[in-house]
Amino acid sequence: MRVHIGGDHAAFDLHQALVEHLRAAGHEVVDHGPHTLDPLDDYPVFVLRAAEALRDDLAAGTEARGIVLGGSGNGEQMAANKVAGIRAALCYDTELARLAREHNDAQVISIGGRMQSVEVAIEMVGVFLTTEFTGEERHQRRIDMVGAYEADGTLPPLPQ
Repeated sequence: MRVHIGGDHAAFDLHQALVEHLRAAGHEVVDHGPHTLDPLDDYPVFVLRAAEALRDDLAAGTEARGIVLGGSGNGEQMAANKVAGIRAALCYDTELARLAREHNDAQVISIGGRMQSVEVAIEMVGVFLTTEFTGEERHQRRIDMVGAYEADGTLPPLPQ
C-alpha cells in the first residue's frame, strides 16, 4: 500500500520511526516531510501536501492511506480535513483507529507524537492500514451526508 506521511517538529522522531517501520513492512512510503528537525517548522506545509497527494492517488484508484503527525495531532487532523474529499481521524488508541476505518472510512490517521509511545503509534497505524470500511448502509449514509455538505453546503434533512 502507498502511505503518505507528513508532520512537524513535535513528532519528528515518531515520523522517522514510522517511515522506517512502514518501509520495512513493504509499504511504499511517500514522505512529505519534514526531512530535518526544525523546531520552528509549520505542520500545514507538510500535512496539506500529504493530504493532497493522497486525494490525488485515491482519485486515480491507487490503494493509499495517509498519516499526519504533530505534538497533539489536533491541528494536523484539522488541516488534512480541509482537503476536499479527505477524512482524517485523530486517534489515540487502536480502538479509535479501527473505528475510524470501519465506520468513517477515514483515509488519514492523525497521531500526536507527544501523546503516544512509538510502539503504540506503530500498533495504531498497523490497525488503521489493515482495517477495511464495513460499507454498512448507515455508515455510508452518514459519509454521504458529510460529502454533500462539503460539495455544496447541502444540510441533511431533519428527522420527521
